[in-house]
Amino acid sequence: MDYRKKTVVASVTGLTLEGMDIMFISFAMSMIVADFNIDFATGGFISSITNIGMLLGGIIFGIMADKFGRVRIFTYTIFLFAIGTVLTGFATSIEEVYMYRFIAGLGAGGEYGIGMALVAEAWPKHKQGRASSYVSVGAQYGVILAALLSAIILPTLGWRALFFVGAIPVIFAFIIRKNLDESPEWLKVQKDNTVGNNKEKGKIAQLFASPRIALTTISLAIMATVQIAGYNGLMIWLPSMLQESQGLSVSNSALWTISTAVGMIIGMLTFGIFMDKFGVKRAYGIFLIASACAVFLYSYATGSAWVLIGGAIVGFFSNGMFAGYGALISSFYPVQIRSTATNTIFNSGRAVGGFSPILVGFLLENYNMAMAMIYLAILYCVSFVVMLSLGKGKAKEKSNVAEVA
Repeated sequence: MDYRKKTVVASVTGLTLEGMDIMFISFAMSMIVADFNIDFATGGFISSITNIGMLLGGIIFGIMADKFGRVRIFTYTIFLFAIGTVLTGFATSIEEVYMYRFIAGLGAGGEYGIGMALVAEAWPKHKQGRASSYVSVGAQYGVILAALLSAIILPTLGWRALFFVGAIPVIFAFIIRKNLDESPEWLKVQKDNTVGNNKEKGKIAQLFASPRIALTTISLAIMATVQIAGYNGLMIWLPSMLQESQGLSVSNSALWTISTAVGMIIGMLTFGIFMDKFGVKRAYGIFLIASACAVFLYSYATGSAWVLIGGAIVGFFSNGMFAGYGALISSFYPVQIRSTATNTIFNSGRAVGGFSPILVGFLLENYNMAMAMIYLAILYCVSFVVMLSLGKGKAKEKSNVAEVA
């Protein structure tokens, strides 16, 4: 297997295991709430503390990957979220659950941007969209894997046994460390004396080094926030919306979830092709406008068939764009700060966008489904306007020049 394929396999597997780890909480939440005799609000803080860990981990490990190497730090992040996951199974109080999920979040937040940087530095510009989409689908694989393991383990062995499965990524980390070489682009930068002082590499301040760079960083963070906010708003509340507005049973709403997830996977793979063929701006422009229209029209869907088909279409466009963020963010920053940029920007979006379900819940409680969908449509329109403000990628090392078409 050549180096390019190895980077994709490693990054896909890493994101799959990360997605599996994060979804374990969702499937085990009711048992955790009952076991520790806590209310749902207290239990919900588990996800919040995980997101905070992901933001901090993204920044810390992004900087470390730019300073000390992609592969070495990539394996450390996998070790960390594996350890945090296993320790969760030993927790004796909700406070310990918070602490261990924070540790798992630190590792998971670092893993994403490093994997994306590896892929961006291994693949040529005209294939980076597709490579990024292959990696992004890994998160959906993780959801499916978590669902299967939960169905097998939870009824018989309980929620603690589910988290013990989190030891599996440790084996993967050993394999990666043994078989994946360091990024040639990163190594070249280390040897190039003209790049600059090593002490300046990986600093957050470099993401705001000039007004133009600062505007780009903020714009990309807004787009990432909209991506996460739209996904969370849809996937957390739509099943409940449909049960109430369409009278769907829980089983039918589960079928909707599967239909939407399939649409998301196909959308990701399609977006990667669009990105390589038509350029970033055209690809994002098409998908953002289509997402705004799709979520708005979806509030008028009636009947089981249209609800399922519409859910797949919404998933296709709204989450298909997730596939492009690794390549998009990487195109604006040079090798020496690429992991820092990708992790900081996308995990900032995760942290802020994670609050979207609260607003959607408020709109549902005080207004109706149509108002919630209008809110989501407005988000995509905002992202579209912000996207238009982006210039061209300026990652101008001799080893890589990526431009946004």
